[in-house]
Amino acid sequence: MTARVVRTLSSLAVLVLTGACTSYFEIPIETPIRPKLDVSAFQRVLVAGFIAGGTEDVDGNLETTRLLRSQLRTKSQMRVIDTDVLPLMDVAAEGRSASVRTVADGGEALPEFIKEDRDLELYEHVFADVEYWKRIGEEYQQPLIVTGTVMFTPRTASGIVQRDQEVFDSFGRRRVIPTRTYQERKGYRLVPRFIFIDGRTGTVMHSESFREEILYSANQTTPALSSYFELMDRLIPSFLGTLSSQRIRGTRVLLQ
Repeated sequence: MTARVVRTLSSLAVLVLTGACTSYFEIPIETPIRPKLDVSAFQRVLVAGFIAGGTEDVDGNLETTRLLRSQLRTKSQMRVIDTDVLPLMDVAAEGRSASVRTVADGGEALPEFIKEDRDLELYEHVFADVEYWKRIGEEYQQPLIVTGTVMFTPRTASGIVQRDQEVFDSFGRRRVIPTRTYQERKGYRLVPRFIFIDGRTGTVMHSESFREEILYSANQTTPALSSYFELMDRLIPSFLGTLSSQRIRGTRVLLQ
């Protein structure tokens, strides 16, 4: 019995000494992520413009074009072409009346303002117009063309929200308890679809869609444009990762 106790105490002593001599080091590491799209054949990029809708508070076409051009100037090796934003809604309408536009094949009337996804679908045939995009490519020396759709719509929601609430007892001691309350919230939803077109051939190379939303308390006033940029900030890394390799930074713990 005594020998067993001695052996146990000896083992514990070894563990304690080992633990005392152990050092931990955090080593910064970077993990490269390959781009989804091979753009090595292109030296120039044209962010042409977008079919946009959802709310009139933000010009999704103009703001998205400006933002992506700005990001690509600093985070891409391709030269960004500065030019006017293409009037893609007018191109899709093919010169029909400004008040009531009609699709070329005699289909449904094109809405003047895009309010919902169904309205947006009526314009999307413009991205399949190979001859049009090939002409644009020839005009700008055959760049990579970035275009697509942007829906930025108001959103409301209601339901049970859990929050941490501070309470103090009779001795003044603070305690935090979770509480569940019914709350009305409002905000915005952003659904962009980025389409990458080969300016040499006019054909679509890649297409990718995203969805983000943000909600605030009903009594909070937040400008629509601020919400738009906040949501786009979440999407920009994924957009850039499509075109160029990205590095994810982290740490690794080493034991010595």
